[in-house]
Amino acid sequence: MKISLITAFMLVLLGGCMTENDVYQSPQKVQPFTEKDFDRLYSDKPLGMNVEDGRMVFRLFAPRATQVRILFYKRYNDPEPEEIFYMVRDDDGVWEYVSPKKRWGTYYGYTVSGPQGPGEMFDDSIVIADPYSIAVSTKNHFTHEGRSIVLKDDFNWGDDTWVISGDLRDLIIYETHLRDLTAHQSAGSSKPGTYTGTVEKEITGGLEHIKKLGVNAVQFLPLMDFGNIEIPYKDSVERKYNTWNPYERNHWGYMTSYFFAPESYYASNPSLKEGGYSGHDGRQVNEMKEMVKAFHKEGIAVLMDVVYNHVSEYDYNPLKYIDKKYYFRLDENGNFISVSGCGNDYATERPMARRLIVDSVIFWMKHYHIDGFRFDLAAMIDEETCSLILEEARKVNPNVAVIAEPWGGAYKPDRFSELDWAAWNDQFRNGIKGQNPYNRPGFIFGRWDDGINRNNLFRFLTGTLINDGGLFQTSEHSVNYLESHDDHTLGDFIRLFLNWTPQNKSVEEYHLVKGDMLQLNKLAAFALATSQGVMMIHSGQEFARSKVIAPDNVHDDHVGQIDHNSYEKDNETNYINYGIVAKNKALFTYYANLIDLRKHYPELRKTDRKYLKRRYSDNVQMGIGYEIQNPESDKLFIVLMNGDPARHAIYKLPEGPWDLIADEAEAGRREPLKKGIVGQIVLNPRGAALLVKNKE
Repeated sequence: MKISLITAFMLVLLGGCMTENDVYQSPQKVQPFTEKDFDRLYSDKPLGMNVEDGRMVFRLFAPRATQVRILFYKRYNDPEPEEIFYMVRDDDGVWEYVSPKKRWGTYYGYTVSGPQGPGEMFDDSIVIADPYSIAVSTKNHFTHEGRSIVLKDDFNWGDDTWVISGDLRDLIIYETHLRDLTAHQSAGSSKPGTYTGTVEKEITGGLEHIKKLGVNAVQFLPLMDFGNIEIPYKDSVERKYNTWNPYERNHWGYMTSYFFAPESYYASNPSLKEGGYSGHDGRQVNEMKEMVKAFHKEGIAVLMDVVYNHVSEYDYNPLKYIDKKYYFRLDENGNFISVSGCGNDYATERPMARRLIVDSVIFWMKHYHIDGFRFDLAAMIDEETCSLILEEARKVNPNVAVIAEPWGGAYKPDRFSELDWAAWNDQFRNGIKGQNPYNRPGFIFGRWDDGINRNNLFRFLTGTLINDGGLFQTSEHSVNYLESHDDHTLGDFIRLFLNWTPQNKSVEEYHLVKGDMLQLNKLAAFALATSQGVMMIHSGQEFARSKVIAPDNVHDDHVGQIDHNSYEKDNETNYINYGIVAKNKALFTYYANLIDLRKHYPELRKTDRKYLKRRYSDNVQMGIGYEIQNPESDKLFIVLMNGDPARHAIYKLPEGPWDLIADEAEAGRREPLKKGIVGQIVLNPRGAALLVKNKE
């Protein structure tokens, strides 16, 4: 039987009448493993803090460390630790400390010593939090100094469980930023911008708004603890000189610090006051769980946007100081590679780095009942890890949603589909809306740019399938969307195409949608709601939200202009203004009714390709559509659209009569707008029609 170094060392000391804790009182320097050992080192031992046989066990994987200390603090802001112990390493590079006493409610961190030299980041003067922390107290500074909280995980879920029942095409996803949902005063929340405020009852914003819209899944921008604060603007620090971000903030959250801890700025006591601390009492854990539970109670799935391709750029991220060479992709000089564009690229292919990703995914599923994940820059995650993520996640919940943002140094939605992942369908977005509003607009504007034609558009509407020259093995893999947190909102894309500005320059007038603007928004919504695959909208799309840059207490030369990358603005540029929702009620109602129709008629989202038939206008090139002849349904459907801005489109109809249940002006909430249409139908410029008839 092989005895680990830890076991052998403890047996010797205990044989000499020393207590178990005495093992950790003296420095334990070891010979570090080398880079040649990276691919063979692996451990199944639980990492982080775990209670085993009634004892608290702390473990850290640090293969090239020569010494690791664990420091315990009584309070989150104590300048000095109350106790320090030396951890002991096993044969697989895992360092361990077993505590003889319970430490609930206290704080801890590590210092890691290791080889010195060019490119190394070992620094035993920096206390880092545990990368497996389930809750972290962080200092409000760009270094994001953290201390792990020894916190009991004793939340009562009752009978709550995941709510995705099967086919992903049943999902209508609402992508949103948690804080933006209720931070604006118009939301009516007593705890604006928080987990708790998001699910507050009888208010205008948050979950109450989402319920009225009718979507059945919400996808939050990153909720893992992240580096909120960026380096000072136009001030010299050792890492970089900030010339681009006068707000000194990372609002969206794509700079993960801890892969197992929820973001504490969204707890009910939010503060990023300079010099203060966030998350010190750990309330963010139960409050996020209460939020998920509340969404589930309404039948709404909760998906998380997760970032495993890089970590926060400027903070004391523990992985950098545990072993930079193990956890990150480096160039020949030992510098971080940044294909992600975010400062450092995570080495997903390393065995224990891969394990961290899989452990994190499973943790959020088991401990937070998360229904699915959208993986940021997923093409940067190696395929073995991608396959393992799906395999292990499905063991926990066979219906888990796994969605790729299918780029990041490469573009491979087709390969993700082969791996049985869903992916964002940017071809659908670019074909229907366009790539940019200036010189590459799409179908709704009456353009055929970038090789778009009738057959391409038919392919986009029917799942962008590989057999049609598309991307996906099945339409279940196609996440169709027109707008996301990135780039311009759909409403602003349309405003820019129309070169529209308000006459009196008022904010209220700027946001209002009418005339051509309303027509284009509705045609886009119709195309999205009647497409095969998974439907996703971005928060605010349902009322043509604009991201006009709002005044703030910083100098921004672009105030009053439309923003296409609002990642740094924790202000009204990003907050959802529900006063605008009310003023654009016609568009909101149209979206809600289309969503209702899509949920009611599964034929509109998941009909087999062989039962879908092209329907084109005889007189207008921009007249496209398709017929649905699902043999398992007692109904037939026809989806028709006219992208021409000036000409009417004529379509011949199969034998009728046909009922019109939605057009470019109105969706009927299952009740026909017009009955008994026979022979042909004429669509207005920028018009649409959804027709249905019972099978004979």
